[in-house]
Amino acid sequence: MNKRYLHYLWTRIRPIKTWYLFAAFLVCGLLTVGALRANYAGMVRLRSAVFAADKSGNNTQKALQDLRSYVGSHMNTDLYNGKGVYPPIQLKFTYDRLVKAEQDTVDAANSSIYTDAQKYCETVDPNSFYGRDRVPCIEQYIKSKGTQTAKAIPDALYKFDFFSPRWSPDLAGWLLVLSIALLALTVLRFALGRLLQSITK
Repeated sequence: MNKRYLHYLWTRIRPIKTWYLFAAFLVCGLLTVGALRANYAGMVRLRSAVFAADKSGNNTQKALQDLRSYVGSHMNTDLYNGKGVYPPIQLKFTYDRLVKAEQDTVDAANSSIYTDAQKYCETVDPNSFYGRDRVPCIEQYIKSKGTQTAKAIPDALYKFDFFSPRWSPDLAGWLLVLSIALLALTVLRFALGRLLQSITK
């Protein structure tokens, strides 16, 4: 390249001041931080809605789906911060309600078997008194029918962690791209300016 062309190039880029680009980078960087914080705040709000739904028993699945969808499409929304329990979403109240419902069902079924046993034994031997004469009959009836035990419910089905993307095409993501581009342009303008100045002197 001849010096005339390099001088022409220098006159074209000289009006673009380095500090203009750097100032634009700073503004964009601050907006990026604000957008990232807004993403995190949105996650916290939806996570709280999941915990509230879990406690009340209303629309837990919808709240969980809303949180999953939000975290999966927004950067800086990781649920786990390295402290506390893992996985970070544990539907304790939902799980406890299911365990109790299962136990109540089993207790009701066993109670029904016991009641049936009493009625059966009363018809088999109506003259015997309730006590030692009727107890073997009741025990035999219950043994023949079999009592139920509560089924174990895997608690892992009620524990969740959703992963946030490293980059997402939302406001925070595009502001991050713009910030990186402005920083690269600032460095390029500074380096190119120094180079052209030294060559054209």
